[in-house]
Amino acid sequence: MDVRTICLGILTRGDATGYEIKKLFEEGGYEHFVEASFGSIYPALSRLTDEGFVSVRSEAQEKRPDRKVYSITPVGRSAFVATLLKPLPEDRHRSPFVFAMLFADLLPQAHVSAMVDHYIGQVEEKLAHLNSHSDASKSDGERFVMDYGRTVYEATLNFLRTHRAEIENQPAQAAE
Repeated sequence: MDVRTICLGILTRGDATGYEIKKLFEEGGYEHFVEASFGSIYPALSRLTDEGFVSVRSEAQEKRPDRKVYSITPVGRSAFVATLLKPLPEDRHRSPFVFAMLFADLLPQAHVSAMVDHYIGQVEEKLAHLNSHSDASKSDGERFVMDYGRTVYEATLNFLRTHRAEIENQPAQAAE
């Protein structure tokens, strides 16, 4: 999904600032399947506003600039649902770790082991973060997505712990 569609989806849950949308990407239980930067969120919100898919209002803050709060419009909600009704593109798994493991035979075993340990630590942190979110106030869809993330992270940890010796114990090829 593109950032515009993801922003519309988040706004179906309620009004939000660009900062709040970014926080949901990072900490709201969505981080395992979407990623967006401030550099992509704000231009997307601007285009969505220009197209009439979202409205924006300013709210005064003490000793700070006014904050912009975005709301999805009926036209935006219709456009979002229409996007979800179209066939979805194929999922893609992009992982710098998996790419590096493709060439593990070129690296010293100690470095490969350190990379596996580091990646296991990252996955454990992501799983702990997901587990820290209460499911009580979530919609059925949000619970489904969070459970999916948990399952993926648990399977990743299981795979890494079970198969790490296969990648760690191959002799490194001499660099030419």
